[in-house]
Amino acid sequence: MNFPEQLKARLDAIISSSETRQSALIPVLREIQNEYGHLSNESMEKTADMLGLPPSSVQNVATFYTMFFRQPVGKHVVWLCRTLACALRGAEQMEHHVCERLGVKFGETTADGQITLMEAECLASCGTAPVMLVDDTLEENLTRERVDKLLEELRKD
Repeated sequence: MNFPEQLKARLDAIISSSETRQSALIPVLREIQNEYGHLSNESMEKTADMLGLPPSSVQNVATFYTMFFRQPVGKHVVWLCRTLACALRGAEQMEHHVCERLGVKFGETTADGQITLMEAECLASCGTAPVMLVDDTLEENLTRERVDKLLEELRKD
């Protein structure tokens, strides 16, 4: 697998600004995922070669962190927090509402390929629960109306 020149340049910049090649691993994997939408076996092997790391080290990191996807996901990824603080402020009802609106369960992608719904153990915003992470944007103090509006915007994109 050969990375496009623009991606390779971004990866080289990450690697050269990192203290060690190991410390470049997560930012490099994130950049690759941003380019392709997920991490294929080939992209992880190429990463291992670029960083001079054992392929197993790259795979261990990619499978440990929930932010890395090993299979294709939707254009947008929605993480719904399910911890106690969110649960006490209506996350379970929000979960049912989101699943019904999207027609999917956690870990599934809508039929149009636009949205993948994931569950998060904690999104670190207990004071503004319930919350969800839409791509890289934290959405707080959720209501059904706000969720409906957010999902409609994602579907239009």
